[in-house]
Amino acid sequence: MRILFKNIEQLLQIRGPEVRKIAGVEMGELPALKNAFLITENDRIADFGPMSEIPGLTPDLEVDASGKMILPAWCDSHTHLVYAGNREKEFVDRIRGLSYEEIAARGGGILNSARQLESTSEENIYEQSSKRLKEIMQLGTGAVEIKSGYGLSSEAEMKMLRVIKRLAASYPIEVKATFLGAHAFPEPYRDHPDKYVDLICDEMIPKVAENGLAEFIDAFCEKGYFSVEQTKKIMERGNSFGLVPKIHVNQFNSIGGIQAAIELKALTVDHLEVMTDQDFTDLERSEVMPVALPSCSYFLSIPYTPAREMIDRGMALAIATDFNPGSTPSGNMNFALSTACIKMRLTPEEAINAATINGAYAMNLSHSLGSITRGKIANLILTKEIPSYGFLPYAFGSNLIEKVMIRGEFLPEE
Repeated sequence: MRILFKNIEQLLQIRGPEVRKIAGVEMGELPALKNAFLITENDRIADFGPMSEIPGLTPDLEVDASGKMILPAWCDSHTHLVYAGNREKEFVDRIRGLSYEEIAARGGGILNSARQLESTSEENIYEQSSKRLKEIMQLGTGAVEIKSGYGLSSEAEMKMLRVIKRLAASYPIEVKATFLGAHAFPEPYRDHPDKYVDLICDEMIPKVAENGLAEFIDAFCEKGYFSVEQTKKIMERGNSFGLVPKIHVNQFNSIGGIQAAIELKALTVDHLEVMTDQDFTDLERSEVMPVALPSCSYFLSIPYTPAREMIDRGMALAIATDFNPGSTPSGNMNFALSTACIKMRLTPEEAINAATINGAYAMNLSHSLGSITRGKIANLILTKEIPSYGFLPYAFGSNLIEKVMIRGEFLPEE
């Protein structure tokens, strides 16, 4: 199937195949081509250029994109999209004054989701999660990372990971799986946390690897959750089975998680709402990708990741949704993009880079996704008629997407 897009107002995020991530001042640059054409061939980007150089061909489908823009589909590198039920009661509790930590201490939070997941069949979890996955695809997401972590037992964690694997096989979107058994301590281990760490290391990780259920491994390294020492033990065990670390750090406190992640050669450090001078210094000297989750800060009313300072200090940055039932019940990358601009003071160029090429890098996918590059997978967003790409984050309450293409095929309208 050959599709020709012509008269594209602007073709955004044009990169060479050697570009894997963008950092510092380069994040403020968004290579674009005005009055352009683009050709997809089956599931790949075949060619693009100015309309003055459009080749003579007979496409299977021709799309007139006059007044519209095309950019790579969003790459959402941090979600907990597979879960059972919801936690809207906790949302009301927060409105009434309880903090996220207080709700967790009362048996809410992650443990609440774990109880719901345990009592829900695998088929039902798959059906619920399928709806969420289809929704984010319609919102322009073409690649997504999904974590386990609401199981907190060997069988329940495997159940979640099997659902993620089934989603990856059932839908054209690129799905990456992360094992997050170290999300919280289940009730039976509340007074014996190291025994749960041993269960993760001795039983869960080998099962995950044996069944090929995940590429990444994660832990919630935070006060009241997993200590730096426990996190390191879990990550090192995962690494011995080929699992790549992606670690929750510095959401509420700075306890040395960033330094541990650097030592462990983690691919990403995610959250980063609380940063010390030492954290900045160590992170800017490393190759670890910082991932900000602006929708989480919005929903919980906690500080935003100091993304402006990170970029100004020369760092790379990705943004993701953190889609989950407790702290971010939304997988809308368009809203994350707008919030990054409005609340974290990213420019539209920086935010689009963070949500595309750097988001792809944060999932080890920038060789095939995240930019308009010949030979990359044709995951594309075709906007409605808009005056500029700055209008995307500006008009935060509007759906500005006309069509989404995943693997060279337009998604059917829902």
